[in-house]
Parts: sequence; C-alpha cells; structure tokens
Amino acid sequence: MKKVTVYCGSRKGTSPDFERGVKQLAKEMVERNMSLIYGAGHVGLMGVIADEFLAAGQEVIGIIPQKLVDREVAHQGCTELIIVETMRDRKWLMAEKGDGFIAMPGGIGTLEELFEVMTLNQLHYIQKPLALYNIAGYYDKLLEFMDQATSSGFLYGSYRDALIVSEDPAELLDQMEAFRPQVRPDW
Repeated sequence: MKKVTVYCGSRKGTSPDFERGVKQLAKEMVERNMSLIYGAGHVGLMGVIADEFLAAGQEVIGIIPQKLVDREVAHQGCTELIIVETMRDRKWLMAEKGDGFIAMPGGIGTLEELFEVMTLNQLHYIQKPLALYNIAGYYDKLLEFMDQATSSGFLYGSYRDALIVSEDPAELLDQMEAFRPQVRPDW
C-alpha cells in the first residue's frame, strides 16, 4: 500500500483534536513512505494533511473539479494537481488511484465518499482497504447506525466488519496493510 486516498473536511471542525490527529496520521504515513491522494483543497483538514506531506517532501496528488479551482480552493503546492470536470470524475479517479482509503472527520462530502467506497467494495468494483480514522470518537454515532443497519438486515455483517476503525494512526495503517478482500455472500 503506497498511495492512500484520504477523505476529509474542507473545514477544521470545532476541536483542536481533529487537526492534531490529522498531523499524527500524516507523520505516520510519511514515515511509511506513502503518497497522499486527496481532494486538492488548501482549506480545512484537507489543507492540513497536504501541508504536512509537502513539508516532509512526500508526494501529494490532488484531484479537483474545475468549478472548485475557479472558487480558488485548489492547493497550488500539490506535487501533481489533476483537474477534472465533475465531482463524479474526481471521486472515481481518487478511487482508482488509491491503494486504500481513509475517511477522517468531515461533512456530507466525506460521508458520501466513505459510503461510495464501501459500495464499490461490496459490489466488487474494487477490493481495497477502507478505514475510518475515528479522531476523538467523531464516528461513534455513525458506527452505531451501521451496527443497527446490520442487525436490521440491511448491511452484511462481513462488510461492516471489513471497515477498519481506529483512532490510532499506526494501528489504522497496520490493519489496512493486513487487509484481505471479502468474499461476497450470496444475495
């Protein structure tokens, strides 16, 4: 696992734990000589993780739609800045280029990306590790909902179990590197 796609907020959130956690993850990824693939923003947690990678001399691949470039949110320091036409193009290219995925704290866009990758894995369009970086318990309620969806029969337990969850960056990356694709249950 060399290139990791990271989904995160275009805002920093209300807790300093979020930014601190992002910096810890970046440090751990840099120590493992990983490259960052992300949404190419210079704002929020996106900007924090990109700046950490760039300061360490690591590769940063940013993928962003032209509309957001026009709004001046593109990080011009990216090692490689890929400009696409639509958000859909952005998401697919990020999924295609990454060897694994991490969802950090973020909003609706981050949740959409998380669930899209879960769906792509479930339907076997891709078979790559997906992790929630659960800084300060940010995703606890979402995990409760996913457990409810599983117990209610709407989510296969094996796919819920395949979601890697940790608030420790080293543990998160270790589990991602140990990932083995799931066998799809009969529908």
